[in-house]
Amino acid sequence: MAHVTLDPSDEAGWARLGSLGHAMLRDMFRHLQQVRRQPAFVPMPDAVRRRLRQLPLPRQGSALEDVYADFKRDVLPFGGGNLHPRFWGWVMGNGSPGGVLAEMLAATLNPNVWGGSHAAVEIEAQVIAWCRQLMGFPEAATGLLTSGCSLANLIGLAAARGRVLRAHGALEDGVRGLPGEPRVYASVEAHNSLERAARLLGFGRSGLRTVPVGEDFRMDPAALRAQVVRDRAAGDVPIAVVATAGTVATGAIDPLDAIADVCAELGLWLHVDGAFGALAVLDPQTAPQLTGLTRADSLAFDFHKWLSVPYEAGCVLVRDGRDHRRPFESDTPYLTATATGPGAGDTWYCDLGPELSRGFRGLKVWMTLREHGVDTFRALVQQSLGHARHLARCIDADPRLELLAPVGLNVVCFRYCGAPGADESALERVNQVALGELQTRGVAVPSHTRIDGRFAIRAAFVNHRTRLEDIELFVDAFLRAVESAEADGAKACGTARGMRGGQTG
Repeated sequence: MAHVTLDPSDEAGWARLGSLGHAMLRDMFRHLQQVRRQPAFVPMPDAVRRRLRQLPLPRQGSALEDVYADFKRDVLPFGGGNLHPRFWGWVMGNGSPGGVLAEMLAATLNPNVWGGSHAAVEIEAQVIAWCRQLMGFPEAATGLLTSGCSLANLIGLAAARGRVLRAHGALEDGVRGLPGEPRVYASVEAHNSLERAARLLGFGRSGLRTVPVGEDFRMDPAALRAQVVRDRAAGDVPIAVVATAGTVATGAIDPLDAIADVCAELGLWLHVDGAFGALAVLDPQTAPQLTGLTRADSLAFDFHKWLSVPYEAGCVLVRDGRDHRRPFESDTPYLTATATGPGAGDTWYCDLGPELSRGFRGLKVWMTLREHGVDTFRALVQQSLGHARHLARCIDADPRLELLAPVGLNVVCFRYCGAPGADESALERVNQVALGELQTRGVAVPSHTRIDGRFAIRAAFVNHRTRLEDIELFVDAFLRAVESAEADGAKACGTARGMRGGQTG
């Protein structure tokens, strides 16, 4: 049989591949350079969707040039939009040109960062050391780069569960060996990844207790304490409290120090979901709200949001490495260290999380931090907070608009409120239609949520490409879209009345 390889077979083949690679890189950088001139979102046409879905399983290969041409035609124009300066939906980072190059380098080396003795392991260890320093965790704390905070939250709660199981002598039996039902506590504003984590860890949906919030959408520590006391009295086993630094809906930061006091009093693990808000420690004005981070037993946060590292790049830190390893470490012979060679070394990331196969996430974080420096990201955080405040001022200045939640961080929730006494269902329809128009036309992409039952337009600022003029353009375009939606609604009502009149006449 002829030898099979995926590499070019000769020098000419390598040269053609190099030329195509250079062309791809030029095209991608040109795409980033011109992103401001493009719509913020381009809906995928049905014809393109059908073409992709009908593509048969490739039995024979195609020229890479042809595959790339299909990419440029069917994929590149229809990304999610988060590269654009007026993309503020959900909390999606925008990446960076340097991150593109880092991803290429990582893919070239293609290591499996499960452990062992090689450079990728050392790079991740260096990134974790920087994270401990940035977040005020002790040098003995362990950490892991993850796909994002969904996995980081799961790991933090798994470590909390392991500590409680050990205390009850139930490491072998798991939650079945506990003397009562396991309970985890988070505010009603907490991210839904916590519910998934509770189910995966055997707590069930009912195992996640939701704690009320105040008018500022922050967890009520007194209500938390009362709930834990009630559950213990009923024979349940409290496992951990999850505080949020930057809730998804409003950007609220839970009172971390007060929650940490409750955890210390009642002997509970404190996990902080700081997906985007934890990095506000870089802003001197916001940092005092985050001093409680240093008291957490575990902390989750993302690099692919405010630091604009390409997806996916999250992190979990755990104060006590023994707690971190307990749910994941194994004595499987083929996963034990050797004295020399690539299987040597004392860092085994497969003992700190559920993944055995792990990509080289550390390189893009390492390169991004080294290229730009923490001071640049401090300025970026402050710029984003300024953008949120600027949008809030624009809303306050126009009587047709109203804020639906305090703007304490980088998230702004508002709506068109109409005239006093306006019908709520009509207002909701107008806001929904106006939002949809801006998104589908590619003018801007905020997302939406509900605040006290009311439909809200939600803009989350982590975008390094956003400028103040983008915000002002958005407000003007939104108000025009509202006028159009109201006019269409009035026309529809008039048509309906006419039809009813014709029928009754």
